[in-house]
This record gives sequence, C-alpha cells and structure tokens, in this order.
Amino acid sequence: MAGTGKKIVKTIKVDLDKCNGCRGCEMACSAYHATPKYSSMNPSRSRIRVVMDPFNDEYVPIRATDYTKAGCDGRRVYTIKGKEYSECSFCGTICPTRDLFFDPDSGLPLKCDLCEDEKEPLCVQACPQGCLTYVELEEEEIEEAKLGDMEIGLKSLVDKYGLKKLADTFARMSQKG
Repeated sequence: MAGTGKKIVKTIKVDLDKCNGCRGCEMACSAYHATPKYSSMNPSRSRIRVVMDPFNDEYVPIRATDYTKAGCDGRRVYTIKGKEYSECSFCGTICPTRDLFFDPDSGLPLKCDLCEDEKEPLCVQACPQGCLTYVELEEEEIEEAKLGDMEIGLKSLVDKYGLKKLADTFARMSQKG
C-alpha cells in the first residue's frame, strides 16, 4: 500500500539577477574534484558551468544533474522579461546534444554531488555575489509499500508465467496436500 510523506531535499538556489559571470563557482568546483583534491583548477572538469548568453547579456550557472543517453525532443523557447531562452539554457541534464559536463579525458559524465563531505558546496562558498544559496526544501514523497520476500517471489512468478497459470498450479498443489 502506498502513502505520502515529506522528505527534505538539499539543493542550490540560483539568483540570476546577482550573477556577474565571474565563474568562481566553476573554479572552486574543479579544485574540489581534482585528483588529489585542490591540486588544480580546470573549469572543464567542473560540475557547475556558467553559460553566457551574450545576446541577452545574462549568465546562467547550471549544475550537472543526471545523465541521459538521448537528447530530449523539447526545443521550446521561453521568454523571461522580454528575453528569449531555449529550453537547453537552464537544463542540467547531461546528454549527447551538448558537450557540457563530460570529463575532458575520459569522456564520462560529471554529476554534481553537492560536495558531499562539505558542510556547504564549494561553489556556494566561492560565489562572491551571493548568487548561489544552499537550501533545504521540503517535498512530497510517494512512499511505495515494501514487499516481503514471499510477495517479491510471487510477483516474479506472476510476471514470468501469468496469474492464471500460477493460480492453477497453486490449486493443483493444494489438492495433493
């Protein structure tokens, strides 16, 4: 039986009005994720990138999120305060349609981990304008009922043989005792 609950999600909130495109967040992130840690700074290894839109004179910090094997089919245009943006402008998904968030050496996708062992992500700490803020949000969560071992086994048998065949087998075995 499923229910709902609340969960706390930590994320980075972005105030575009404060971003001046300094790219300090990229430098801090790449230093944190360097091997060994803090040994170098290379923005191409950063899990946050400041995308510059020269036509609209805007800077948009984007964090790397999940990897997807295919690009999305949505190529929508959004108008914000009279300026047009493509859907990709604010997307953090790592996909083959853009070259953002891939390790330059291995080609593997880079995903933001919120600097998991730090009290606050380094990009937030390094942002001199206060554009990035580390926040906790409360979200609704649908809790799925957890199945027991027997239910998991029966479900897999139903998936493989169908409910009728399983019920017939169970009835036949019950008659034999």
